[in-house]
This record gives sequence, C-alpha cells and structure tokens, in this order.
Amino acid sequence: MSVHLHWFLPTGGDGRTLVDRHAYTDNGTGRPRPALPAGVRAPDVEYLAQIAKAAERLGFEAVLTPTGTWCEDAWLTTVALSQHTERLKFLVAFRPGVISPVLAAQMASTYQRLTRGRLLLNVVTGGDSVEQRRFGDHLDHDRRYARTDEFLRIVRGVWKGGPFDFHGEHYQVDGGLTALPPDPLPEIFFGGSSAAAGPVAARNADVYLTWGEPPEQVRRKITWIRELAEREGREVRFGIRLHVISRDSARDAWAAADRLLDDLDDATVAAAQQALGRSESVGQQRMLALHGGSRDQLEIAPNLWAGVGLVRGGAGTALVGSHTEVADRIEEYHALGIDHFVLSGYPHLEEAYWFGEGVTPELASRGLTGPAADAAPHVPAPLLVASGR
Repeated sequence: MSVHLHWFLPTGGDGRTLVDRHAYTDNGTGRPRPALPAGVRAPDVEYLAQIAKAAERLGFEAVLTPTGTWCEDAWLTTVALSQHTERLKFLVAFRPGVISPVLAAQMASTYQRLTRGRLLLNVVTGGDSVEQRRFGDHLDHDRRYARTDEFLRIVRGVWKGGPFDFHGEHYQVDGGLTALPPDPLPEIFFGGSSAAAGPVAARNADVYLTWGEPPEQVRRKITWIRELAEREGREVRFGIRLHVISRDSARDAWAAADRLLDDLDDATVAAAQQALGRSESVGQQRMLALHGGSRDQLEIAPNLWAGVGLVRGGAGTALVGSHTEVADRIEEYHALGIDHFVLSGYPHLEEAYWFGEGVTPELASRGLTGPAADAAPHVPAPLLVASGR
C-alpha cells in the first residue's frame, strides 16, 4: 500500500523558531501581547493560503489544522482556504466535548458539499483539563474518552439519513439526522495512548494516529490496537504525526535542527516542561519521557530528534537528515504498518518545499507513493480523529 503524505497548517502562528502558545501570551497568563515576537508570522489567511497552495502543488493530500485556545478556528479558516485551492483536503480539528454530535455531523455534511468532498475531521478528545475547562468541559480524562465513543456512534448514526435515537451516559438524542448525509461517508482516524483510548479506537477508528515515537514503541502500539480491533471483529489502519527537517546533506539538516534551539534558554525550556508535565495525556507524557527535559542526546533513534518536544506540546519529534535518510525512516515506519504520514516543519512554508522537492521524489522512486496529486482522481477525504496536534 502506498504512503499518504499530509502537511500542517500553523493556525497558531509560524516562524523560524519553535513557536507555541508562549509566542502569543504574556508568560502564559493568557493575556495577548501587543505585538507578535520577532520572527513570528501571523496566521492570517494570506500566509496560510501560501502554505495550502504549496502543499497542493507539492503533492500533499491534505493539511492538518489544529484546535485550541491559541489557534484560529479550524472550520472557518479552512473553508476560506478551500477557495484558494482545488484538490487539497483539510483535516479540521474539533473537540467532542464542546459541540453537539448531531450539529457536528450536519456541519461536516455541509462542508463536504461546499468543498466537493475535501473535508477530514480531526476529532480531538483532549488531554489537558485546564484547556478543556476553558471551553466549559469539566469531565475527567477517562470520561472524556467514553464520551468520544458515544459521540462517534451518534455521528455515524445520524449520517444514515433517517431519524436516529441514542440514550447514553453523556448524550440523549431523539430523532437525530442530517437531511443530506455526506456521500461517501468520511472515514474515521483516532489517536490516544491511554488504556481508555485503546478500546475507543478499536470500536470506531478506520485509521489510528500516533505521535512520532521510536519504531519499536510504534510497533508495540500498532500491535496493541490491532489486537483490540480483532476482538471487535474490525481492522484498523495506522498513521503517524511527525515534524521533518530534510536537507541536501545530513550536516545541513542537523545544523537546522540545532538552530531551532538557539534562542531557547534553559528557563524557557524548564517552564515549558513544567507546564507540559501537568497534562493528563498519556501520549504527552510519553513524548516528555523521550528527552526528560534535557538537551543532551536528543537523537532518540536514528534520525529521530526529540528537540521539538522541549517546548512544544503534542507531536514533539522530527525526522532529521538528508532526503535519503528521511525517506529511509518513512520506509521503516511504513514497513511496520504506517500508511498516513502527517508532517510539519518550521517554517511550514519553506519546510514543505524542502520535503516536497527532496523527499517525495525519493519516496516515489521507491514505489512508496501513488499518482501525483495533480494527476490523481478526486476522492472525498477521510474523517480524521486524533489526540492532539
């Protein structure tokens, strides 16, 4: 099976440094700064359109769009960007705890028609209670996953076209429906590393998405989800979320990685680690364990660099190396069973070109990619459910 390559839309800002929520607020208090820090690019529609157009031109199938306090709204941003592109699909993130499942199903159906089938839904259960409460969600970690399970059952139910009733612990729906269901129905991607997440993935996911851990850890996670899915009489496919720093030579790539850390002092790293350490997300704790908050030995597996996770929540690892080396690592993950690669890099515009012009041709020469995006027939995109950015 061919690999599916996706890129990322930095709707929280972009730049030549590791940009995260600290870039927009005063010491994490939540108060906006009067101006963006030097080197940070605002996520306005003009800049995001540049990235979207580049991703489409370079053959990426879709772009992942995050959700949260520090991002622009994913639905509104991507429907605007759909008017600047022709084939590119959008992985629109949202959280089950802050929207009705019937309304979400209706919004997705409308979006599919408006964009002619270019929507993917990234359903984010959420692993940070502080962030969840900010949006009015006060459930604990495991109950959030139980609610996601009900949420996805309702979405599928109302997409059948007739009145759908559901009476569970978290939702009570009488006669829910979408008057015009999407055709075809979107597939479902899901991510989560906790014991509560696994069964939800097994029952609902078409594709299970993991953050970029070393290959052996990814292999064990794939085995775990496959066994759970088999008990449900289902099959699940797999994807991975990674940053990339790919250059003509390995030396240049590692130099670029080092430069990302140059403007991060120890106090900044320590503050970020303290904040991230409070997360309830098992996936986030696994990311932190890869580096332990130290700048030493950040290459945790061949060409797998954990430096991003020193200050950034969610996906914290990057593939770093020459174009050939990065292609080698993608091929290695693909051999484990990974088909979908959701990638990003700082800045996202420039790194899209480094990867698209360097690594993608290498993958094509190995027979790992399908037809070029501009030659491929239009197929409506899958629904993506994930646990973070």
